[in-house]
Amino acid sequence: MPNPNVPLVVLDGVPVFLPEALGAALAALGLFLLLTLIALWRAAAARRRERDLADERQEAIEGRLAALASANAELSGRLSGMGDWLGAGIESQTRRTGENLGKLNERLAVIDAAQARLTEMTREVVSLKDILANKQARGAFGQGRMEAIVRDGLPAGAYDFQFTLSNRARPDCVVRLPGDSRLLAIDAKFPLEGFSALRAARDDEARKSALARVRGDVTKHVKDIAERYLLPGETQDVALMFVPSEAIYSDLVETFDDVVQKAHRARVVIVSPTLMMMAISVAQAILRDSRMRDEAQAIQAEVGKLVNDVRMLTERAAKLEIHFRQAHEDLSGIGAASARIARRGERIEQMDFSREPEASPPIGLARGAE
Repeated sequence: MPNPNVPLVVLDGVPVFLPEALGAALAALGLFLLLTLIALWRAAAARRRERDLADERQEAIEGRLAALASANAELSGRLSGMGDWLGAGIESQTRRTGENLGKLNERLAVIDAAQARLTEMTREVVSLKDILANKQARGAFGQGRMEAIVRDGLPAGAYDFQFTLSNRARPDCVVRLPGDSRLLAIDAKFPLEGFSALRAARDDEARKSALARVRGDVTKHVKDIAERYLLPGETQDVALMFVPSEAIYSDLVETFDDVVQKAHRARVVIVSPTLMMMAISVAQAILRDSRMRDEAQAIQAEVGKLVNDVRMLTERAAKLEIHFRQAHEDLSGIGAASARIARRGERIEQMDFSREPEASPPIGLARGAE
């Protein structure tokens, strides 16, 4: 055992004895235990606070979870209703979409047809441009269009193409009107060169020259028609000049009114395709009225014959009635005679021829008894 009077250590020149060392150790141990207890108490308090906080957090979490569950159920209900609504809406939308697609397909078909017609019209315009660029083709085009209008509106026999008149002139068409032996002459060789030059004019000088050419060409053509196709007693008092284009006819009326008036004074009527169809329609109406008058006269004649037949039938019926009445009287006479003969036969049958005949009275007496 160490000696208590002997220092255990010397620290900085200060001796440390055993009792002092033990006291210091016990004090240090007590301090350590105190600090440990304080630490444990603080730790326990901290754990209690943490547990309380954990409980509060758990309650908050459970409350939030309950609210979330309620919100989830409500959201599920809303989603279900929305799903039903969206399902019906999608079905309706799908049906409308299908209908719209069907209409769109129909419109696309119409657009395709219109585009095809436009393409065809474009080709026809190009072809028409080529036709109008050639003089002979232009004449054939005007002639063909005029003939188509006439054929569509009038019956066969009411018109002739390239008919030869008494002066050897040959109009492009003549129309026969009922009740009138005179022919209506139609010319389809309209001069288009001046109009082509007018359309192609790029300056005032070229336009002035083209205007003069149009005026001269049309005036000369009107004069030729009047001289060749207006024959007294053979043709009508007017002749038709056919213009195969509505646009050219409009330009002619608007720009060359003096030429149009000069043509009227010369008894030459300038007509566009539309006016030509109207003129043919008038001729068709005249022909129809003429046929109706002819049919009415034929019906009237047939009705006269029918009335005559009815009258004869009435007379014959009257004669037959007389014959029937005479035959009835004859039959009545025959019946009466037959009845008398029957009665006499009965009397004869009732006579008894088995007895001997009595003496006959003298003839004179017998006759007197009768």
